[in-house]
Amino acid sequence: MLYRKAFNFNQRMLNLVLFGPPGAGKGTQSQKLIDKYGLIHLSTGDLLRSEISQGTELGLEAKKLMDNGILVPDSVVIGMISSKLDSNKNAKGFIFDGFPRTVAQAEALDTLLESKDAPISGMIALEVNDAELENRLLLRGKDSGRPDDANPEVIRKRIKEYNEKTAPVAGFYKGQNKFKSINGIGSVEEIFDAINEVISTYQVSPKVNQ
Repeated sequence: MLYRKAFNFNQRMLNLVLFGPPGAGKGTQSQKLIDKYGLIHLSTGDLLRSEISQGTELGLEAKKLMDNGILVPDSVVIGMISSKLDSNKNAKGFIFDGFPRTVAQAEALDTLLESKDAPISGMIALEVNDAELENRLLLRGKDSGRPDDANPEVIRKRIKEYNEKTAPVAGFYKGQNKFKSINGIGSVEEIFDAINEVISTYQVSPKVNQ
């Protein structure tokens, strides 16, 4: 589906989808973006836990499904995102973490954000080769204590899953001229500068933190 230029852009809002395989450095760069632009971090995992702990209608529905070993459907996740957006109407923007992961999710997110006059500004993917990712995760595993960061076979499966599932989503945003890949190898500041260079091309206020 082609991007429709009829969108009435909210010039104050910067909505980013930051993508990258495990170990690409999304967490580090997300925090720097949040600090610079005053964005709200929107993680679907955090949303699920928050809605469940608060006992909301969506949270109760999600918990019931999860307790029965059923994946939470996209409609419930989109409902949680909508609730989060509505509770932060004066936000300078959002950075989406772990969502969308499929084309169907990207389409649903577009529909939601269009209804709120706050479309995705762009999707930025951190590109790192598989060998480097494996090395990074193994090093991280020494400190994190996470078993999935210590097993090379599990790491390779995680990277393979990302590569297979993310390609179609990238294509979705490429079709809207909203996709840009960044070299994820280099210093933290070099990568951050490259991301900011991309952001400077978006149709948002260049000083969204003011």
